[in-house]
Amino acid sequence: MSDCCESRPTKIQRVGEEEAKNISETHVGVENKVATRGENEALQGVQPFGSSRYSDFLSNVSNFKIIESTLREGEQFANAFFDTETKIRIAKALDEFGVDCIELTSPAASEQSRKDCEAICKLGLKAKVITHIRCHMDDARIAVETGVDGVDVVMGTSKFLREYSHGKDMTYITKKAVEVINFVKSKGIEIRFSTEDSFRSDLVDLLSIYQVVDKVGVNRVGVADTVGVANPRQVYDLVRTLRGVVGCDIECHFHNDTGCAIANAYTALEAGATHVDTSVLGIGERNGIPSLGGFIARMYAADRDYVMSKYNLKALRDVENIVADAVQVQIPFNNYVTGYCAFTHKAGIHAKAILANPSTYEILKPEDFGMSRYVSIGHRLTGWNAVKSRAQQLGLDLTDDQVKAATNRIKVMADIKDQTMEDVDAILHVFSRGIKAGVDVTHDAVFEKLLEQHNVARPESITDGTN
Repeated sequence: MSDCCESRPTKIQRVGEEEAKNISETHVGVENKVATRGENEALQGVQPFGSSRYSDFLSNVSNFKIIESTLREGEQFANAFFDTETKIRIAKALDEFGVDCIELTSPAASEQSRKDCEAICKLGLKAKVITHIRCHMDDARIAVETGVDGVDVVMGTSKFLREYSHGKDMTYITKKAVEVINFVKSKGIEIRFSTEDSFRSDLVDLLSIYQVVDKVGVNRVGVADTVGVANPRQVYDLVRTLRGVVGCDIECHFHNDTGCAIANAYTALEAGATHVDTSVLGIGERNGIPSLGGFIARMYAADRDYVMSKYNLKALRDVENIVADAVQVQIPFNNYVTGYCAFTHKAGIHAKAILANPSTYEILKPEDFGMSRYVSIGHRLTGWNAVKSRAQQLGLDLTDDQVKAATNRIKVMADIKDQTMEDVDAILHVFSRGIKAGVDVTHDAVFEKLLEQHNVARPESITDGTN
């Protein structure tokens, strides 16, 4: 097991307020300003290079559904073991977020899987509860008895799976698919049929079986990039072609082995897909599938109003914390939206612009997700505008020239090591006291003496910012 899977999870913190005291690096909290109408029109949701696909009449970028598969695909993650209590907590958290469907492991997998499926079906969730099964009548019979709202049926169609997995030809696959679909439909339950390893399957085989199951009356057909081999262009071409062949909904399932999962999911919606599979933190078989947070971030950037009207974005951190705890992993520092660095700005030129208008360097509004933005200032790349903002927060009356001098001192000391917030505050207090005392605080010897005195005394009147 890798170190990542062995480490204890790191909670996603609401930094700001009391928790900000625990941040080791230097950060300045920046007010989450409400942009004016003109600023929003000018800077929010801008598509500077246009996008012919975004305006495609088939596009569902502003009309999609999420099939959340943490309790199915996520159970295939190397470090995952969900007991019944944990499954229920995750299901409720996903429902609070507002996902459209919650997909569960096949109840045919084990006796406990069946019991867990039945338990979640009885929770009375707003989301539909569906389960994922093999294209096999025995699995279908067990599934329909659990109380699920829908059944997702899958069977491999690539030459690899037909030869080395189930060993069946397309005639058999098509016949079995029709049998299972008709049985599930007879029970009044929603049904999806998906090919497995779609992007390594023969196109004629794919379109033929999709046409058959569409005529039989499935609610959705599924396209699955099971090994993560597809790229966005291939996805657009296949889904667009499929959209012209079937009249039912189209669900897409993309693996992230080559880093294209979220991009592929977005492109599939552009081409006419209607449903996308996600998992919390992207966990799943191997490198997993599109993470719920990452997919939501992508869709928010495309249509903020639609995403915010449909999903409870501030509930994202809670479900990620639950899952991280359950599978014993840390929330990545660069995790979409909720990562430690997601809304932290460091370079001086960035900091200046962010302080003037956050939209200059943010396409996501942290406040929409219950997060806060920060400007890191205790380093050699810091800019004087960010330092000025911190001085104002501390109530220190420094001119621009004095702030610039203090910034130069921070840079000098940061060339030795990054400075903590306490270090930066000490420098600013020393400059303020020295200037009031009429001494040349820019002189090395004078500054070092005053800093030593400050560190020894640290009177409450200084450390609390009242000077």
